[in-house]
Amino acid sequence: MKKILYLFIVCCLLITGCGMNKTASGAVTDYLELYTTLDSSVTDQLNEQLEKEEMTDEQKETYKEVMKKQYSSLNYEVINETINGNEAYVTVRVNVIDLYNSQQEAAKYFNEHKEEFNDEQGVYSKEKYMTYKLDRMKNETKTITHTIEFKVIKNGDIWEVTQLSTEDLEKIHGIYNSVE
Repeated sequence: MKKILYLFIVCCLLITGCGMNKTASGAVTDYLELYTTLDSSVTDQLNEQLEKEEMTDEQKETYKEVMKKQYSSLNYEVINETINGNEAYVTVRVNVIDLYNSQQEAAKYFNEHKEEFNDEQGVYSKEKYMTYKLDRMKNETKTITHTIEFKVIKNGDIWEVTQLSTEDLEKIHGIYNSVE
């Protein structure tokens, strides 16, 4: 699961806040709207990554459902913009479903109930555990708020979001461990 999330995060590095942004904050808003509106650039990359994963078709559909719920429920607020020539930093507070919590709770449950994830022969079934973990993620209601500082550069008259760090993308995806 972590592999798929990491691969998806890396793919999302390719997404930039594009459009005819006359402000740095507008570029960040456009970038985040790609997620909240389930833009095809986001969903196509999700589908491409899922095709590479070793999951059942049902698990892939559940995962898509989880991520679409995550993106469409993402709330954000621009709280600061600092411009220095052709470079700007836009600070945004994002509120997302806490999928990290779901993953941790699933791991805890697994460690306390390993036998439940065995197949008929008593051998650990990765598929059973993945189904359980995805179900936890699907039903997560807890949210968490993170702060992200977006770097935005001016290219001509257009402001563009630069690549986000893995940490910031994990915040958007709800898998960031804020307790480390």
